[in-house]
Amino acid sequence: MERMSEENRLGDYLRARRELVTPADIGLPVHGIRRVPGLRREEVALLAGISSDYYLRLEQGRDRNPSAQVLDALARVLLLDDTATAYLHQLAAPRPRARRRASRRPAVPPPTEQLLRSIGLPAFVTDRTLDVIAVNPLASALVPTVRVGENRLRSFFLDPAEQALHADWSRTAAQCVAVFRRRLGTDVDDPRVVRLVGELSLASAEFRKVWARHDVRPVVDKPIRMNHPQVGELSLTLSKLDVDGPDGLTLAAYHAAPDSEDAARLALLASLTTGPARRPTDPTGTRPAHETR
Repeated sequence: MERMSEENRLGDYLRARRELVTPADIGLPVHGIRRVPGLRREEVALLAGISSDYYLRLEQGRDRNPSAQVLDALARVLLLDDTATAYLHQLAAPRPRARRRASRRPAVPPPTEQLLRSIGLPAFVTDRTLDVIAVNPLASALVPTVRVGENRLRSFFLDPAEQALHADWSRTAAQCVAVFRRRLGTDVDDPRVVRLVGELSLASAEFRKVWARHDVRPVVDKPIRMNHPQVGELSLTLSKLDVDGPDGLTLAAYHAAPDSEDAARLALLASLTTGPARRPTDPTGTRPAHETR
């Protein structure tokens, strides 16, 4: 199991990405039996224009300060896109002394709470560790595991009901992990992150496989295919927006193409969602005083 630590973050990333690139990917001939997955260290060093010994020191964590030119050369050899290249540079940058994190749950700004109540779409808010901290009733009706206090990664990898809901579960789960890594960056000292990754690594072979790839992806709108038990097949877009403030919150909303069959089915689900409106951050269902007058 890979540990969430900063002992050798740069080396771990280089090794993981090297093992995912085949000689054919970069036009190298293959002779004889290869005993390691992906590229050999010597091949990476040669193609990047650095010595094999220097590259070995980078992977082993004995040299943690490569130049920007070396990092760009390695990114080219390892076929990293712009997001992954930026992440590589981030891993090699000096880090300030870590500050102790508060364990409190972040507060959702009142305007965001109001948006959840009025948006008319399934929507929820997560913190930087993908814990759900606010949700509207339609989001819970669409995805029952989207509840205050639940973690989206834990639901994806450990809850059979979540897995059955998603038609492309493996792909969607892998995207979720890659976005999670991108949001964390090199900030891996949060005890909640350490516990979450440790728990999932022990409990899910699929998570261990995906986590070991070190994929990083930006937060982008992406299609989600679902087999919903009430309204049938749905193809929705999941859009995410950063919430203003220092806590790294994200608002996520599912929506369908206008006038589509998916939009009609989503509207049907909304009509089936009964019960009084409630403050999205209050799982007890208590309504604000001004709403009970």
